[in-house]
Amino acid sequence: MNTPSTAVSPGIWGFIAFFVLAIALWLLMRNMNARMRRMSYRAQERQQEAEAEAAGRRAGEDDGPVAGEQPPGAGPETGQGPEGPGAPGAPGAPGVRPRQR
Repeated sequence: MNTPSTAVSPGIWGFIAFFVLAIALWLLMRNMNARMRRMSYRAQERQQEAEAEAAGRRAGEDDGPVAGEQPPGAGPETGQGPEGPGAPGAPGAPGVRPRQR
């Protein structure tokens, strides 16, 4: 009679293959944990920077105009740029033609 044998095992090659897969999985998990820690640390840094910047903006609102902001009364409607009348790019400055529509 041909009955299947119950004493069949994967042998040494099955053990070696399983061991290699286990080592690979361990290395992948270790690498993933390191990357997750780094990502979390960078996110915390960005959040702290954003909060500090927001706090600086809130504190700077009472101090006056922000750098790069034009003072009141100086703008395209008055013909004066931040450098004064006739500044390059100001309406009516030499060499500046109005846009044609």
